[in-house]
Amino acid sequence: MTTRPTWILGAGGLLGGAVRRAALARRLPVLTSEVPWTEADPTRRVLTGDIDRMLDAGDGGWRIAWCAGGGVTGSTAEALRQEVRVFRTFLDDLAARSVGTRGSVFVASSAGALYAGAAGAPFTERSAVAPLAPYGRAKVEMEQAADDFARRTGHRVVLGRIANLYGPGQDMNKGQGLVSHLCRAHLERRPLSVFVPLDTVRDYLFVDDCARMVLDLLDRCDTVADSTVTSTVGTDTGNPGAVVKILASGQGTTIGALLGECRRLFKRTPKVVLGSSDTARFQARDLRLRSVVWPEIDRRPLTTLPAGIDATIRGLHLATFAGRC
Repeated sequence: MTTRPTWILGAGGLLGGAVRRAALARRLPVLTSEVPWTEADPTRRVLTGDIDRMLDAGDGGWRIAWCAGGGVTGSTAEALRQEVRVFRTFLDDLAARSVGTRGSVFVASSAGALYAGAAGAPFTERSAVAPLAPYGRAKVEMEQAADDFARRTGHRVVLGRIANLYGPGQDMNKGQGLVSHLCRAHLERRPLSVFVPLDTVRDYLFVDDCARMVLDLLDRCDTVADSTVTSTVGTDTGNPGAVVKILASGQGTTIGALLGECRRLFKRTPKVVLGSSDTARFQARDLRLRSVVWPEIDRRPLTTLPAGIDATIRGLHLATFAGRC
């Protein structure tokens, strides 16, 4: 078991919170940060101070899970540029401060945003990215920055291209997370607008399963001798680039089939209204995913979709109850 501290950025979010729970369950030392993400200078001060705190705790070794980010498909271009700037600055500061140490970094990315305009599903790590929205292009920039960081520092980096993540703890104000919104609409007995066709295919991954994959990837980075797959950006400096890894269930599910599972669990038909949205043009019809990199990470029992939906609705019910107390 590693004694390196695992610094989780974005520990208040869906994925970051699950990674923190999973790390604590494994009795790993965990660091978190209170970051004022909307303010550039205070954000940098907090992050650089916490880089030093992590390095002091690590005795020469450290691990970071970057699960932070408020961007979504409908985010403004300026908000996304700011998110990329913060990430680049963080990597520059980390590179400058971590000389003489050995670290591993996991960076959460979005498979849906990166492959939105691609053809030939199921997509693998070897599929060319084809973002349609500014959000997807921002993810490409962040992946390029992380790859460059790996090449110039020698630290191990994994770019986790994550499927449609769902589960308890989703931020309902971000306008994403169909499973969570279906569950909330059921609890509130109101209709939900869906802006893509019902034959749209997605890969739904339960957040706790994803969190365990993230920690296993960091474990793998601690011992790996070289990269298995590197990105195609950056200049060869003698150091391996970032490893690209898809985190997914490997099961494609149409929205129609998802509604059918909800109907079976809810004991009534979900009220869905088909609508239109300006962001619908950024949504691919088929986003099936299949990982071919480090396949041992995927060899695990995964939460079934019915069990995950049930856990999500229970989490929403408990959160609603807690808010009334």
